[in-house]
Order: sequence, then structure tokens, then C-alpha cells
Amino acid sequence: MYNVKEATKKIRNAIDNAYSTKLELVKRNLDEDVRDLLLKVSTPNVSDAMHRFRSMMDIKPIVSGKKVVGKAVTVNTMDGDWAKPVEAIDKANKGDVIVIKCSGDTAAVWGELATRSCINKGIAGVIIDGAVRDVDDIRKLNFPVFAKKIVANAGEPKGFGEINIKITCGGIEVHPGDWIIADDNGVIAIPRNKAYEIAKRALEVKKHEDRIRGEIEEKKRTLADIVELYKWELVE
Repeated sequence: MYNVKEATKKIRNAIDNAYSTKLELVKRNLDEDVRDLLLKVSTPNVSDAMHRFRSMMDIKPIVSGKKVVGKAVTVNTMDGDWAKPVEAIDKANKGDVIVIKCSGDTAAVWGELATRSCINKGIAGVIIDGAVRDVDDIRKLNFPVFAKKIVANAGEPKGFGEINIKITCGGIEVHPGDWIIADDNGVIAIPRNKAYEIAKRALEVKKHEDRIRGEIEEKKRTLADIVELYKWELVE
């Protein structure tokens, strides 16, 4: 005998699963689009696209010439307590960026061995509002680490702190899943719900600068002339 209730349940499940799969596919494609766009632009482009939004204060690249783009896995920890930063490596996915806020910077929460673990996981980079050590080895590994301070001494893995909570890194608020872009100019966090819009705008900023660059290089014009700077100056 035909079971109407069971048939209806199967149809409902099929619809729900299809909808869920479609949503996941759209989300994944959007993330790929955001990543591709951000890889084409610089942090100054993104800053301009975010109305001169500032980069994280005092966070500098340990390895120069590297660029980082990825979604944030956030960590809050105590000065020298490297337990949660290391645990975050296991929680992060390929292409993510680990963003660490420390209560101080007198002892390192990151070093060579943690860096090697990141490379194995395919993590895009690490941002540390705190201290790092083993920078000679990190530079040999050519892995992008950005940090506030370099020290020789590490602390101990006490396990205080949390992973994937809202933090303030370099004076900038970062939520789990926010997009991070970092290069030699600085580190910028982009709210995840505005990432695609900002990334598109940053690309337009870059294209505009490319046009100006062409005017300077090919037509030998000056920047002041191109942007009509003098018409905004007070005439005496």
C-alpha cells in the first residue's frame, strides 16, 4: 500500500537537502570570488575602498614581500601562553589566517615549530598582536608571519584564552570569519558581511590608480595636474 506520509517526508527531505546544498555552493563560490579579488589588490587599495580605514597598529611583517589573504581564525591568549595559538592550527582550514591577540609582548607565543605545522595545514598566514621568536627559521621557511615584537624567550602552554571569539588586534576589531589582507604596507580586517562589496570596490580603486599611473608614465603628466589639485587650493 502506498504510504502518503512517508512519500511526503522523502520529498520534504529532498527539497531541504537540495536547498542546503545550493546555499553551501553559493557561499563557497562567493568566498572564492572574494579571495580572487583580494589577491589582485593591495592593502592601500582596500583602505581606500573602506574610506581610508586604517591598518592594524604596530603589526609588521617578519618576512617581507609576502601577501596574505584569508578568513580569520581568532585567538585570545595571555602573554607567552602559546597553547591556544597552537591549538588554533588544528581548528583552522586550508587558506585561513590565524589572528592572535596577546595580553602582552614580553614572551613569544609563536615560533618555528608552529610555523611548520601551519605549512603542513595549508594555512595562509599568521597575525600576532604580541611576540614571536625563531624569526631566522621563519624567514628561511618563507612563511608569512606578521607580529608586534620579536623576542628570544617563549612562555609556557598554560591554556588560558579562547579560540574563535571577537578580539581586538592592533587596535582593530576582528570577528571569526572576517577577511584578512596583509602585505608590506600593513594588515587590514574586512567585515565578512561586506567582504565582496569591499573587494570589488578595492579592485576599482586599483584600476583608477593604474589609469593615473599610465598618465604619469606615458604622457609625463604630474599627479597634481592629473587630479587637478591646484583648483582646490586657496588662491591668494
